[in-house]
Amino acid sequence: MGLEMEILKKFPSDRLAELIERFAKIRIAVLGDFFLDKYLEVDPRLAERSLETGKIAHQVVRVRHSPGAAGTIVSNLAALGAGALHAIGFTGDDGEGYELRQGLTALRCSTEHLICAPDRKTPTYLKPRDITDPSLAGEHNRYDTKNRTPTPDWLQQRFLAGLDTLLPELDAVIVQDQVEEEDCGVVTGRVVLALAERARQYPNVIFWADSRRRIRRFRCVIIKPNQFEAVGWEAAPPDAQVPLEQLAEAVGQLRQEIGAAICTTCGSRGMLVSDPELTWVPAVRVEGPIDPTGAGDSATAGAVLALAAGASLPEAALVGNLVASITIQQLATTGVAQPDQLPPRLALWQSQQSGG
Repeated sequence: MGLEMEILKKFPSDRLAELIERFAKIRIAVLGDFFLDKYLEVDPRLAERSLETGKIAHQVVRVRHSPGAAGTIVSNLAALGAGALHAIGFTGDDGEGYELRQGLTALRCSTEHLICAPDRKTPTYLKPRDITDPSLAGEHNRYDTKNRTPTPDWLQQRFLAGLDTLLPELDAVIVQDQVEEEDCGVVTGRVVLALAERARQYPNVIFWADSRRRIRRFRCVIIKPNQFEAVGWEAAPPDAQVPLEQLAEAVGQLRQEIGAAICTTCGSRGMLVSDPELTWVPAVRVEGPIDPTGAGDSATAGAVLALAAGASLPEAALVGNLVASITIQQLATTGVAQPDQLPPRLALWQSQQSGG
């Protein structure tokens, strides 16, 4: 390891500009669990007391929504200027599904293969928040809507049929396994097996997977575990860090199991990638309050776009770090980064690596 200085030398600003220029030609399908992020903005100064129950009736003064989970990846891809975007998954036949489709369409993302399933609910993160407090402390308890019964076989078949239709025209497939309940979302065991098969059939297409619970079950596709998933730690305590030597050993073993490259995220420290050589890619150090919501998804968008544009995996991880460093500074929302924000952030990163 210790190769970050090599990246510093080989990644000048004109290299980043070259990659960004290619983003508009990249064609990507995002297959996975599309959620609706729905914010209820509450003004505590208008609170009333219910005559019927005596409880506080919180007053919502604004409702805003955006695509979440797999949709967060789409949002970041669109903001970075990606070319054709396709959603593969499902929504329910409900108001949340309508709002989610509205949001994806506004991002230039095709929903042709986002199946409307009347017997499923649209997964939703309902987030009440205090408009007088923009920090994370202003967010109230969240209400989640998820499907907790197995995804029907007919629906799984539709996911794979949509993928097969698109694959000949794609540069990359991003897989987002968000639902923690086994086989209750889009990325079921059957779909995981099919993805490994498709990755072997289409070696020129980048396959990239992220999962909240089951990252180690993927095969033949690039995976993005966090440091704790890579070493098998469960319920890591706050502020824990995996020692770099232990992480390097675990990532090497995991790469042999998976049979594909690995991009391991380590929070504010950066990423450790294996392709198969291990390369440490430091994060951009930022100051002030941060909101890490969606940071991993924004890093995925930047890294996959860079890979599809011709970057090496360490270069792509650096682009992912640049993007995430921008999105975490956007509070009380799931942030995105614009292409013109990347060069200044690269300059900051280079300054930090050279001791500036």
